[in-house]
Amino acid sequence: MFSATSLLTFITLSLSVAANPVIIDRSPILSIPITRIQNLTSGHNVVASGLNRAQNFKERVMARDLGEFRKKKRQSEPVINEVVSYIASVGVGANDQQFQLIVDTGSSNTWVGATTKYVATSTSTDTGDRVEVSYGSGDFEGTEFIDRVTLTSELVINSQSIGVASSSEGFEGTDGIIGGVATVPTVTDNLFSQGTIAERLVAISFEPTTSEEVTNGELTSVSGTDSTKFTGDITFTPKVGDFWGITQTISYAGKTIQASTEGIVDTGTTLLMLTTNAFDAYIDAVGGKENEEVGLFQITTAQFDALEDLVFTIGGTEFSLTPNAQIFPRSLNEDIGGAADDIFLIVADLGAEEEGFNFINGYVFLERFYSVFDTTNSRVGFATTPFTTATTN
Repeated sequence: MFSATSLLTFITLSLSVAANPVIIDRSPILSIPITRIQNLTSGHNVVASGLNRAQNFKERVMARDLGEFRKKKRQSEPVINEVVSYIASVGVGANDQQFQLIVDTGSSNTWVGATTKYVATSTSTDTGDRVEVSYGSGDFEGTEFIDRVTLTSELVINSQSIGVASSSEGFEGTDGIIGGVATVPTVTDNLFSQGTIAERLVAISFEPTTSEEVTNGELTSVSGTDSTKFTGDITFTPKVGDFWGITQTISYAGKTIQASTEGIVDTGTTLLMLTTNAFDAYIDAVGGKENEEVGLFQITTAQFDALEDLVFTIGGTEFSLTPNAQIFPRSLNEDIGGAADDIFLIVADLGAEEEGFNFINGYVFLERFYSVFDTTNSRVGFATTPFTTATTN
């Protein structure tokens, strides 16, 4: 079962900012709580979950390229990260039945019924279409309904396509997913088409995890980006590929470990995942060794003291993970089978280079930067936050 733990997660449905990096100062007007949940048993399942998710991203692209997508509503989706997830309470139907849904920018479908069973009401329409989605380590199948979805009293979608699960596997402790990739109309798409919001844009801000059992996030709608959540300017870069892909260069201690290449930004992946060549270059530089019991690479106190910034060049701007940002939260070490004073790196081996999937900037990256997913202008933006240089780990 999942257990509630800490995070500050802010997902913002808002107007787009201008084409050049700017700060638009607006105050949040709508919000719903977000809770971070985890199912940590070891570092092994953190790494394995990321690798399974990456493989399903790749398989989905391959299926599309081979013309294997079927006209009926059957899709192969990336695996849900069952280690760390971000949950929003979402109302469905005329009676506003509440479902605890995983917020996932890497998934298209919104569906319910994994734990709490869906009850049709006066706003429910059964389309009769079957929906079957495989996530690698989990899946669901059921029927498509058109129904009212309520995020807040002011954010209501009157005709949202949702899947209603007749069976599911791998979603214990949650009720389904609220998706964020526009393969099928997402809740953001429909809020836009119904005139509730002016642009299809989602911005995310995480605060680094330091303790358990704290609900300290929110889903917020504002009239523009919220300057209280970031510092400096937002740098935008074109979206590439099928998912939230970007191009970036990665360097450590002044040396390039991964030249300019394409990868993805993903709220559903926990770690920073690099191709084998880049990963090996990083490990060689910092001196880490794999802890076989935990599954992550471990460094000594002296090696931690010698760590330098890991630098990501995106859209011509450098974004640096400080030494503290490169390690797993020591307050959660025992949750993955380590000792309280151990120091584990948050970088993992993604495997061989592959077009479009040469890195995944997961939660450990996103918790240090304000991230903007702008569907309207097909771009992704980043800015520093008050927590970019935090020493909480």
